[in-house]
Amino acid sequence: MLKIARTIPLLLVLLVAGDAYAVPSFARQTGLSCNVCHSNPPELTAFGRNFKLHGYVLTDMTPRDKVGNSKDLLLTRYIPLSAMILVSDSVDQATQPSSQNGSAGFPQQLSIFLAGAFAPHFGGMAQVTYTHSDDHFGMDNTDLRYANQTKLGNHDLLYGITLNNNPTVEDVWNSTPAWGFPWISSSSAVGPIASPVISGGLAQDVAGLGAYSLYANHLYTDVTLYRSEHGGASTPVTGTGYQYNISGAAPYWRAAWQQTWGSNYLEVGTYGIYMNSFPGAVTGPEDRYVDPSFDFQYERPFGANLLDAHGTYIHEKSDLGATFAAGGASTKSNYLNTFKLDSTYHWTNKYSATGALFSTTGNADALLYAQAPLTGSNNGHPNTSGFIAQFGYWPVQNIDLSAAYTGYFKFNGASNNYDGANRNASDNNSLYLALWVNF
Repeated sequence: MLKIARTIPLLLVLLVAGDAYAVPSFARQTGLSCNVCHSNPPELTAFGRNFKLHGYVLTDMTPRDKVGNSKDLLLTRYIPLSAMILVSDSVDQATQPSSQNGSAGFPQQLSIFLAGAFAPHFGGMAQVTYTHSDDHFGMDNTDLRYANQTKLGNHDLLYGITLNNNPTVEDVWNSTPAWGFPWISSSSAVGPIASPVISGGLAQDVAGLGAYSLYANHLYTDVTLYRSEHGGASTPVTGTGYQYNISGAAPYWRAAWQQTWGSNYLEVGTYGIYMNSFPGAVTGPEDRYVDPSFDFQYERPFGANLLDAHGTYIHEKSDLGATFAAGGASTKSNYLNTFKLDSTYHWTNKYSATGALFSTTGNADALLYAQAPLTGSNNGHPNTSGFIAQFGYWPVQNIDLSAAYTGYFKFNGASNNYDGANRNASDNNSLYLALWVNF
């Protein structure tokens, strides 16, 4: 705790001195402030969810907001560009072997967004990001949409097409992996040895085309097919050096029901992916992953304040025929169970406090979860659990000052000596400070 305590003065400096993914070009397009679409970016309000489902197009924009004629050409009057910069500092409870404790990212991340309405019924968000750890720009979350609406029976039917590069990035709730808590995190802190494929395993490494609908403003459905698309790799794709190379297409599914009663809002749903993959190749033996998942989101305003909560449970079953044959796993059949729960209280779009719990459990596999200093598992188990406490302050809607503390009860299978090199789970506890600016 002494090393973490030394960072507290930096936090005080930052605090005396809204959030990323509240893309300012959307605000310019609509003429609305960021907090109309976001409670705590990237958390979406009801208006924000509706805006995204309509293809990032505000359907009642007046002709003076656009140029061209409505039949052949209709463009917004501005170039829909925005930028985001994330500056951070993080410190671990115990220094990582052969490294400096206290990792500053200046910037940790720098993003450029092309985001807005591109034509009637068509819009999107394309993000290019520079990261300090990689020291180069690369394609980040991207979602292009066509949307329209009609009547089915006596109810409205909103329907659309999405082209995106990350399963769950098309989702409008903050209970699924792409837009789930934590919104930002340290790039230098030690990460657990295992996570489900759907929880970021395919992010920015696939291309997906799907269709979605919202019926009667209650029932949401989405089906998307994904193919591997390795950024920076030679084309056609050879698969060499990549853990996941999708065989054929991987179907992603999503179904959710949303309901409002009084001042309460609730969404409950299911999502998941089914994927056959060639590890390190595009032919040969395959690994199979099935990730059925369940989620919920709850919101309740209290005057100018807001309480929200999100939860998700992911059960991944994997048949690692190819990895087993290559000597990378000691058992063919494996499973992971991941549970996440978070709740945030927002004070007048100025302050927020978040508490979160997380847990991943699975079967033992001494080869898949091998022993290694810092990052490995001494007993071959992936089990990890802990909590996050985060505080945010927005002096203005496009600047966020955040402090987050992550604590581990268990890490990679144990609380003590989890890696066989005398490192304990609590040694990976970390304090993360961030300044997040959108413009």
